[in-house]
Amino acid sequence: MQDTQKVTSVTEDRNAWKFGFTPQAEIWNGRFAMIGFAAALITEFVTGQGVLSFLGLL
Repeated sequence: MQDTQKVTSVTEDRNAWKFGFTPQAEIWNGRFAMIGFAAALITEFVTGQGVLSFLGLL
C-alpha cells in the first residue's frame, strides 16, 4: 500500500466580509461602486434628467 498524506492549503476567502484595508474590502468596494454607477445610469435613462437634478440638488 502507498502512504498518502492529505495536503491542505490555507487560502483566504476572496468574498469574506472584512473591514480595513484588505483585498477583500477593496473587492466589495468595487462591487458596490459598480452597482451605484449602474443605478445612476438607470435613473438618468428612466427620468430623463441627471442624478443630481433628480435628487433636487441642482
